[in-house]
Amino acid sequence: MDIRAIAMGLAFAFMWSSAFTSARIIVMDASPLFSLAVRFLISGLIGVAIARALGQSWHLTRDQWRATMIFGLCQNALYLGLNFVAMQWVEASLAAIIAATMPLCVALASWVIFGDRLKPLGVLGLLAGVAGVALIMGTRISAGVDIFGIVLCVIGVLALTVATLALRGATSGGNFMMVVGLQMLIGSAILFVAAPLTEEIFVNPTLRLGLAFAYTTLVPGLMATFIWVLLLNRIGAIRAATFHFLNPVFGVAVAWVLLGEKLGPLDIVGVAIVTFGILAVQLSRQTKLSTASVIDDPKQAS
Repeated sequence: MDIRAIAMGLAFAFMWSSAFTSARIIVMDASPLFSLAVRFLISGLIGVAIARALGQSWHLTRDQWRATMIFGLCQNALYLGLNFVAMQWVEASLAAIIAATMPLCVALASWVIFGDRLKPLGVLGLLAGVAGVALIMGTRISAGVDIFGIVLCVIGVLALTVATLALRGATSGGNFMMVVGLQMLIGSAILFVAAPLTEEIFVNPTLRLGLAFAYTTLVPGLMATFIWVLLLNRIGAIRAATFHFLNPVFGVAVAWVLLGEKLGPLDIVGVAIVTFGILAVQLSRQTKLSTASVIDDPKQAS
């Protein structure tokens, strides 16, 4: 993995993790699914407009259309939709921690479905990451937590796993920004149908709602998703997914700064364990390549 990929992963992780806090702020003043549907509509239209300005086409390959449809359903409608609903009862930091278990789900699914293998160091890293997440989560559970909200977050993580694996090999062919925009419009359409059927729609216009909504729409919504698609194409699902282990690091920190959510000694220990897990997984994925193989497939060097 090269420096550019690492920088992309860190940028994505921070943007993505900060969305838990902004989502928590949004659901204080607006119904979750409706506000998320509006966010996706705006982000999607902006994404498509940028893609067209860059000369990209919506005539995607079959694999790209399949990935776009699955991504729109699983990541946007299910993962983010369920997290927005859960945010009415679950702290932003806890939601970020639960989301950090996604790399283990991706690695397990890749092993069962695609026959991928991780070296022992990689397995140790994944286990350490989960242990760190569990340690942080334990402090939250001991303080009392809404079980229904946790269940929604867990289902969301499984949906995100499917969305991540759906982009496996389906991002070749370019048109990255178009893929980002279209999958958001698909998620928006699904949520606009689901919102009036599952919730009482309301909007309490406040300054904090406006700022949080604008930030969520442009930064985690558009920029982070675009970087994520590029990262998946550059280094693959398993290595890219390990950056989700940074969710508790950034997620807890942002929630602590902006929302005043607690950050205790066990949280700090958990973050240290998670950091070790990320390092171990990344090191385990490094492969010694001969000069000939690098020439044949330069992407393997990343």
